[in-house]
Amino acid sequence: MDVMAIPFDSPMRIPAEQFLRLRAYGAPPIVVALAAQGAFRGFKDTTTPLYAVGKYCTIISFYSFAGNVLNAILDPILIFVLHIFISGAAAATVISEYLIAFILLWKLNENVVLLSPQIKVGRANQYLKSGGLLIGRTVALLVPFTLATSLAAQNGPTQMAGHQIVLEIWLAVSLLTDALAIAAQSLLATTFSQGEYKQAREVIFGVLQATGTGLAAVLFITFEPFSSLFTTDSEVLKIALSGTLFVAGSQPVNALAFVLDGLYYGVSDFGFAAYSMVIVGFISSLFMLVAAPTFGLAGIWTGLFLFMALRLVAGAWRLGTRTGPWKMLWSAPEKPE
Repeated sequence: MDVMAIPFDSPMRIPAEQFLRLRAYGAPPIVVALAAQGAFRGFKDTTTPLYAVGKYCTIISFYSFAGNVLNAILDPILIFVLHIFISGAAAATVISEYLIAFILLWKLNENVVLLSPQIKVGRANQYLKSGGLLIGRTVALLVPFTLATSLAAQNGPTQMAGHQIVLEIWLAVSLLTDALAIAAQSLLATTFSQGEYKQAREVIFGVLQATGTGLAAVLFITFEPFSSLFTTDSEVLKIALSGTLFVAGSQPVNALAFVLDGLYYGVSDFGFAAYSMVIVGFISSLFMLVAAPTFGLAGIWTGLFLFMALRLVAGAWRLGTRTGPWKMLWSAPEKPE
């Protein structure tokens, strides 16, 4: 939440600042965990990150709850039993993030030397260049969501609460399709680097068939009971339910947009991924700034839908023009048998 946009007399300001101060301690393990997950994807190992994030993990012959499971256990204890409330929610998340990072590093150490005595300057420069592009892309990605939260917060606690329910359900369900992006990234990177261009094209066509229509139908029917899990406040629920069409209707677009992200990374098309995200983020953010004062949350949600739709359009254009690394994928000769 952008606390700078919240009036000083807002009841949300102090809890928001408390939450952000504690959550800041979770930044180091998040960076470590994301880097480690990327390494496991390179090994085509999607099982270990899954165990670290959402299942049980064996550590020195003992089973311990990991990642989100630990977070889910600590949340009610710290919030409702110990009455730490907002700070408890932040602390639970930070603790789980350090556990996830520890598990991933511990498992990754079995496959690679984490502290190499030799650093190749050429590869390091290439890594820094790609990393810089992805950092820029991530910043551009976060701007529309931060702006949406900021604009919603200016409308008061009730509308902010309704918006947050809509956003959390929207993101949680949309990210289910991120599994396809991860699979596409790993498979496409392997086939592309090995010159298996026919198989690479089959990977692309296969993952693009995911439309998210099933998720849209399920959400449209079940959004009300999902929303009621967050609150019993009738006013907040009324606002949240007004976002049903946005959450359900955007799923097909979201699915393809996330899949295209995986394809970008699979062929190392980092430049286009970054620059297109900057343009898309700027356009959708500008739309929200214009639409939110007049249309309220509807304008904000339309801006977020526009953000995802433009990502899809940019990706479809890139694949259709077959420029950059995609040119090689369609024009290079097949690897001899």
